[in-house]
Amino acid sequence: MEIGTVIVALVLIFIAWKVLTGIIKFGLIALVIVAALWFLTQGGI
Repeated sequence: MEIGTVIVALVLIFIAWKVLTGIIKFGLIALVIVAALWFLTQGGI
């Protein structure tokens, strides 16, 4: 399940990179990374 989490996080980061601009883009990317790391440390689904 870890690979699925990483793929979902990368897709969300890619979408944020293409759609958003400025500081919001980097804030959302950081949020996605933190959420993915938290999810992985909790053992996933």
